[in-house]
Amino acid sequence: MPNAIPSDEDLHRLASETGERLRATHHMLVTAESCTGGWIAKVVTDIAGSSEWFDCGMAVYSYEAKQAMLGVQPQTLEVHGAVSRETAIEMVSGALVHSGASVAVAVTGIAGPGGGSADKPVGTVWIAWKRRGGYARAELFQFGGDREAVRRQTVAAALRGLEATLA
Repeated sequence: MPNAIPSDEDLHRLASETGERLRATHHMLVTAESCTGGWIAKVVTDIAGSSEWFDCGMAVYSYEAKQAMLGVQPQTLEVHGAVSRETAIEMVSGALVHSGASVAVAVTGIAGPGGGSADKPVGTVWIAWKRRGGYARAELFQFGGDREAVRRQTVAAALRGLEATLA
């Protein structure tokens, strides 16, 4: 599946596996999403019983929402932009601060079709993961395809990355 566009079934399977892992480790998940519009939260809440391991999700597109809901610093956005390692790290940390969850994932990227640049082309996505009390880690992805393909790949990568975060 790494180079293939994840299907609905693939995303459901990943969300189910994530839920089983969260339940087994007694963790609650929070999502902070800026290019997926709540899609990660949607696929995890499609799983029956997800209220046992899903706390909340935040879809934050504007700079103002990132600042107000997640505590992203204005200077971070001004200097690095919304699609950056720095912003992803502040988003994932803020999601934990502003929720009752113990593990978080944050995504920020350019799904297209517009909005890309030479430095940050369409398909550029930063994903960050963090456990409460731990250090955030962030990874840069360059996904191909149209808007839906970029978003599907982002959801799948976010869920896959939770496995390492929970290990």
